[in-house]
Amino acid sequence: MKKIMAILLSVVMLTSVFTGCGNSTQTPTDIKSDTGETVNNDGPVKIKIFYSDNATLPFKKDWLTVKTAEEKFNVDFDFEVIPIADYKTKVSLALNTGTNTPDVILYQSTVGENASLALNGAIVPISDYADWTPNFNAKVKEFGMEEDIAKLNLADGKRYYMPGLFDVPFYDGGLIMREDFLQKNNLPAPKTYDDLYKILKEYKKQNPDSYPLTILAGPRVLFRMTMPAFGVSLGKNGTSGNTLSYNYEKGEYFAGAISDEYKAYVSFLAKLYAEGLLDPEMADPINGDIWSQKMATGKAMASYAYYDQIGGIEGASTIDGFKLQMYPALAGPAGAHHQPKSRTGAGIMFPTANSKRKDFERVVRTIDEVFFSDEGAKLWCLGVEGVTYTEKDGKITYSDEIMNAKEGIYKSMQVKYGCGSDVTQLVWINKREMSKYDENYARINAEVEAMGNVIQPIPPAPAFDDLASEEAGILQTPLADTFEVWVDAFITGKKSVEKDWDQYVAEMKNLRIDDFCKLYNDNLKK
Repeated sequence: MKKIMAILLSVVMLTSVFTGCGNSTQTPTDIKSDTGETVNNDGPVKIKIFYSDNATLPFKKDWLTVKTAEEKFNVDFDFEVIPIADYKTKVSLALNTGTNTPDVILYQSTVGENASLALNGAIVPISDYADWTPNFNAKVKEFGMEEDIAKLNLADGKRYYMPGLFDVPFYDGGLIMREDFLQKNNLPAPKTYDDLYKILKEYKKQNPDSYPLTILAGPRVLFRMTMPAFGVSLGKNGTSGNTLSYNYEKGEYFAGAISDEYKAYVSFLAKLYAEGLLDPEMADPINGDIWSQKMATGKAMASYAYYDQIGGIEGASTIDGFKLQMYPALAGPAGAHHQPKSRTGAGIMFPTANSKRKDFERVVRTIDEVFFSDEGAKLWCLGVEGVTYTEKDGKITYSDEIMNAKEGIYKSMQVKYGCGSDVTQLVWINKREMSKYDENYARINAEVEAMGNVIQPIPPAPAFDDLASEEAGILQTPLADTFEVWVDAFITGKKSVEKDWDQYVAEMKNLRIDDFCKLYNDNLKK
């Protein structure tokens, strides 16, 4: 009898094991499986994650958003926080070598080198695992973005990252300037770059020790917000991420870095610099606090930045009547254009090196739930209901602390709670975003919309195959490095745009910029 009972007990135990195997151990706790059943796992899933850190919004591991996400979705995040200036290099190194590779990389796309790395097997083709990303799929369908998402596929027809999703693009930043100075001197609001030049000159005249136009976080913000009005978009934050620009009328790329359009642009900035109108510290990333201090104390009176930053500067200023305003995009030689935007943004990718872990499905499903579920989307945008906000009949009301914050609702929520970060908020709903701003911001957005075509779409990415992608990567790096050296030299006067332009063009041509451009155009989807 004892032997019989032992055998029966063994059978029961084996049956339990095999029954348990029917529910994948890769399914995350409290996440719906494909059958609709909720499957639980013991303990949080551990996920190492790369985070791009901005000095104006320094990461805090105890942010309400982070702690709540970990608790709500049963995950233990190990954030590796990397300064934004070093982020691209760190990501490239990890993907190229397969060492010190995280499970998840935030704030990335498959533009430039990442496309080559993806086609060479360094990045997981996440579109192959659509069954594991139900929340992302639902948001794409809800926003009617199927075509937008399809455009992100590479030459092999696969998509290698989960982009941020916008229901509609909006004008979140631009020229911010001392409105009180304009009013005091009876100066009209600027409409063109010539208007901007005249205003900066007048401010310099009255404040000789100032540099009227300062820079936020290095020149990239200035470049991406102002270049399009001159007909180009170049550099690390350009729409192509390199030395090419896109001609919207012809539907093709051109060698923007050696174009007449770029020459006019860099000549304008060189003039500002030479006349003491542009901050000489522009070449290096300027700490957010120093940038704010320059604006608040009158050492500068204008900058290209984001609307949510106005409140903090105004609150810190002791200048009587100090008032900032954000203005619609100024008109340049190519018209009034702001940085191109897409309904998709930088998002999430999974390095292949760490995709072999046994619970990889659980990792993907958890990430999908954390960032793209309704609960997750609200968390990264609004925080926690009852703590940062309340909602009644669809109307959102923020806590008194946030409403009365001197830096404004948006910035207060970013810094204190981690809400509204480009790195972690991957679902952007315009109506929800507008609840963080005032009527003035809504008015500015209405003006921009009425101007028409101010925010152009992101140009199409070429559908490179593996060899073309590798060739593009080889050509891009020296071209981009040379461009960065020369753009600084031209602006600061180390090189003359007029006298040294031909030398610069010859150097870029020697690095095969024309071949690089042809490669892009030959691989555009027709």
